[in-house]
Amino acid sequence: MVDEKGTVPLLSSFLFPRIFQTFRLSIQPTKLILAFSALAAICAAGRIMDFSKTVVVSPSGNTELDEYVLDQGEVDEHIRLFAASGERRGVFSTLWDFGAKRFHGALIALSGRNILQVVSNIVACFVALAWAFQYHPGYSILLFAFVLAAMSVSGGAICRLAALQFAQAEKPGLGEGIRFGVRKFQSFFTAPITPIAIILVLGAFIFLLGLVGNIPVVGELSVGLLLPLAFVGAAVVTVLAIGALAGFNLMFPAIAYEDSDCFDAISRSFSYVYAKPWTMGFYTALAAIYGAICYAFVRFFAFSLLLIAYLFLEIGFLQANEKLAAIWPGVGFTNFLGASVGPPQQWSAWLAYYLIRIWVLVVVGLMVSFVISFYFSANTIVYALMRNRVDKVALEEVYLSSDEPEPGPFAAAHVTDDSLGQADAAAPETTEDKPGTSE
Repeated sequence: MVDEKGTVPLLSSFLFPRIFQTFRLSIQPTKLILAFSALAAICAAGRIMDFSKTVVVSPSGNTELDEYVLDQGEVDEHIRLFAASGERRGVFSTLWDFGAKRFHGALIALSGRNILQVVSNIVACFVALAWAFQYHPGYSILLFAFVLAAMSVSGGAICRLAALQFAQAEKPGLGEGIRFGVRKFQSFFTAPITPIAIILVLGAFIFLLGLVGNIPVVGELSVGLLLPLAFVGAAVVTVLAIGALAGFNLMFPAIAYEDSDCFDAISRSFSYVYAKPWTMGFYTALAAIYGAICYAFVRFFAFSLLLIAYLFLEIGFLQANEKLAAIWPGVGFTNFLGASVGPPQQWSAWLAYYLIRIWVLVVVGLMVSFVISFYFSANTIVYALMRNRVDKVALEEVYLSSDEPEPGPFAAAHVTDDSLGQADAAAPETTEDKPGTSE
């Protein structure tokens, strides 16, 4: 079909190319600062909590988590054998190392187009979370509550900045994103846990029915009579579980776009997933593949940065680079800190050793911050595309509160029904036909 200007919009009906704007959105300094701040706070809290080393490690280096992934039934035996003589580690460091290995394993498998291995690594990360909550519940609840709180502010701010930029083609400031994340903290924090709370409540009723079943005569009759209610509860739990898992990525963007509460975010994310599941799956898979490519590029850039710095330092150091090797063992693509060696004995070399590790970890942190920024930015774009497909809402429409600046020339104003009614009441009546319109 040819439009009034005589051009043929060949790709006008396809929205998925908009996902490729994610890299440009996520690499911006404001979003990286937000992601890095949250990451630093989470790592600091995790390291502090790891002073209580509760994870049992065998002499061969296998942790409880490794045994849990291999065979869940062997974990208790592993703890019994090595609880007294084995090494101890913290839960946070165990999860961090395991997640990093699986993340890189998934990327390598994706580059080799081994989809089964990609899925296996992703599933292993969820298994790791199950281990943490099963064997270290108190620690895990505190840790993930802090993670959710940090991401509610920073992730919510990133989603808001990405939404405004994607809709308005403008670059909002860092303060604007932080104010929004703080103002909507309660909505961001409660949106992911509300479906879980409902599932636990419904599961508790089914659990109580099972307890009643232990009563002689009355118990089995009660189970037989009330089993349909258990089926109804299980059906609701199934719907909530599928919707929460598939629509989790859309909850923060929904709040960022609509300036709404957690219940509206849950409703929208669920409705989009169930209305167009294949479209949602396609957008998510495309964003994941594109994100893996972008991460590989960012990692190569970071590796090149460190390698070039190391090579020029190597040229400057004398005595066969013995001092440089002592304070900085080297740079590897999979390990930016080089081979694992102990710190030198001399106090100046010891201090330089740890200072270099800190600066290299800052580079690693910025790389991980890009992953966080990309995740929230990509899901914000996916939300806008799904909203357009399901609700037919223009991509340029985003809610603007009274304390935010007026939208730019590319933004669509947020108009309410009351304002439309006031405009109709104030407009003068006329019987003249406007040119170019028909009755």
